[in-house]
Amino acid sequence: MYTAERPFVFMECSELREILGEEAEDERRLAELLESVPLDSIYFHTHSYLLRHSYVERPYPNDFAQWVAMEVRDHVLGERLAVVDPFEFSELEALRGELISIIDDHLSRMPIVPRVIFGEPFHFNKSRILQVPTGIAAKTLQEFRNALGEVEVSAIYFHVFESRHRLHQDDSDFATWIDKCLGMPDLANRFRSINPYLGSLERLRSALLTACDDVLSREPQT
Repeated sequence: MYTAERPFVFMECSELREILGEEAEDERRLAELLESVPLDSIYFHTHSYLLRHSYVERPYPNDFAQWVAMEVRDHVLGERLAVVDPFEFSELEALRGELISIIDDHLSRMPIVPRVIFGEPFHFNKSRILQVPTGIAAKTLQEFRNALGEVEVSAIYFHVFESRHRLHQDDSDFATWIDKCLGMPDLANRFRSINPYLGSLERLRSALLTACDDVLSREPQT
């Protein structure tokens, strides 16, 4: 079993929310505001949606799809927005464009603009992610696996989502450390193959633990 010279230090995080004061009561206004709100707001309503819904898998995995389907009751557009995978876009500007394009295409086929009748308007927000030290570190895969199973779920979010998008990295902290520090590229590639956007953070944790356990089960027992 490999021992890394540089330990992996686990960080948890908390979200500090800021209300932008912009709201939409129909789908046309939603598209208009999507064009002008800061990119941090796009991130808030797509990526960090999972941080606010860590334990329960929802049919609409971002705030836009959730609002359109549940408040406007437009399930067709809700389904189209739900299948947008933020990890397919290297830049948030491209993600913004895709969301606007989907809404515009949908509205071009509608005789009237769907709007809220009995529900709540869509409120645009943004947030800052604050990192919180855990005091937990690992130097072997077994130690890493044990810590991964114990840390608060926000640590999963921080090291998988936050490292890639807010810190402008191409990889998750987990895969980078396993590859570069533990020297286990096959396991790192397996981590990379897990789509973190499909399901809850707890489901993501489970998939990462399974990958570690598969490797550990093949190690000779001492």
